[in-house]
Amino acid sequence: MKIAVLTSGGDAPGMNACVRAVVRSTINNGFEAYGVFDGYKGLYEGKIKKLERNDVGQILNRGGTILGSSRLESFKEEAIRQVAVNNLKALGIDNLVCIGGDGTYRGAMALNKMGINCIAIPGTIDNDIASTEFTIGFFTALDTAIDAIDKLRDTSFSHQRCTVVEVMGRNCGDLSIFSGIATGAEIVITKDTGYNEEDILKQVKKAESMGKRHLIVVVAEHITDVARLAQKIQDNSGYEARATVLGYIQRGGTPSSFDRILASKMGVHAVDLLKEGKGGYAVFTKSLDVGHIKLDEALSINIKPSDLYQYLHKLN
Repeated sequence: MKIAVLTSGGDAPGMNACVRAVVRSTINNGFEAYGVFDGYKGLYEGKIKKLERNDVGQILNRGGTILGSSRLESFKEEAIRQVAVNNLKALGIDNLVCIGGDGTYRGAMALNKMGINCIAIPGTIDNDIASTEFTIGFFTALDTAIDAIDKLRDTSFSHQRCTVVEVMGRNCGDLSIFSGIATGAEIVITKDTGYNEEDILKQVKKAESMGKRHLIVVVAEHITDVARLAQKIQDNSGYEARATVLGYIQRGGTPSSFDRILASKMGVHAVDLLKEGKGGYAVFTKSLDVGHIKLDEALSINIKPSDLYQYLHKLN
């Protein structure tokens, strides 16, 4: 048996740990391991190389992905995917582990229907794969956001400011609400809370009337222009207001212990599924246990708001 592994979409801390687990587990089972470089684009271009144990040494603690990643819109076309399938078949590879987000899942499902046994593993800082409790990279990105907000709070307190912080998360508010709870943010704004500027200004004025020296407002990306919101707050309250966009700094860095362990468990589980001849599945975690679900079922589950929202107002 030959098993290939690729990383696709946005990079996430812990992807390397997962690649290492797939490669080492594959070799330990007596199979051949292959790496696909630069995601589905590399698969289309034939960037496939056999990997040995030492090729994945010293990467467990590294952020990003040594295999590289990319986005290839044309991979939606069957003719493009057929070239990728042919590249795998030419090397005798019938099994592929795909690490990434929902776009990666869709690519894996399409390839599975074309005769390649595919297993998808959730790797994204956004935690926006509804079929799993947590995705690889989420908690590392969360730690980065918390560290940044904690530092901004020091300045906010010193200067009696309202600090508006934009965090990543795309259409999922988990990074925002988790970091908001962990840093004691007074206001958290996500797709699930909705954006009501009048209500936000009322909350700011209430905080001011309570004698709060400063406050933190956490905003999920794509909700609003945080610089404009900060100016609005400053114009309608006694606070100075500043906006900070954390941006791609949240994607990098050394993966946390949780992400390293989660990635390792998921990688091994993916190889175990392929060893059993199972394709077309997505790996998930629930209550720290690892399992699997059909890819089409995984993609059909809608993202639900985090249950942490109920705690936010009770803590301020």
